[in-house]
Amino acid sequence: MNVFRLCGDMSHLLAIIILLHKIWKSRSCSGLSGKTQLMFVTVFLTRYLDLFTNFVSIYNTVMKVFFLASSSATVFLIYKKFKATYDSHHDTFRFEFLVGPCALLAIIINHEFSLLEILWTFSIYLESVAILPQLFLITKTGEAESITSHYLFAQGLYR
Repeated sequence: MNVFRLCGDMSHLLAIIILLHKIWKSRSCSGLSGKTQLMFVTVFLTRYLDLFTNFVSIYNTVMKVFFLASSSATVFLIYKKFKATYDSHHDTFRFEFLVGPCALLAIIINHEFSLLEILWTFSIYLESVAILPQLFLITKTGEAESITSHYLFAQGLYR
């Protein structure tokens, strides 16, 4: 296994654990962008469609399932369980301005013109900009809780 991939995966795991811990412990999702989390669900859904057709290793499968489940759980917590604490008035970034160009770029620039390859490429492009609504929310409110900053740091380290 590539040591850089392992370090990246562990950093990503840490970011998700920090985020879920913050939401669950505070019983609140204030300061978090639901749009960023929706884009991460989209990233993992489009990237890991091969989960059902291509087995690489147990580690790879477990990580894929974890990332899909945890990102879906985060969206559930933000939009359902703790909906009253979600600040939709500040989470106003127009994410369609990110999704549309990423989709177009994936269709134009990809390794192989097949559905799975285009979706995988789309996920790579979208993941690179998915954090922008979170950063926009922080600049709009002018504050970030320390735990949110730790989550962002771990996400950045993963990249």
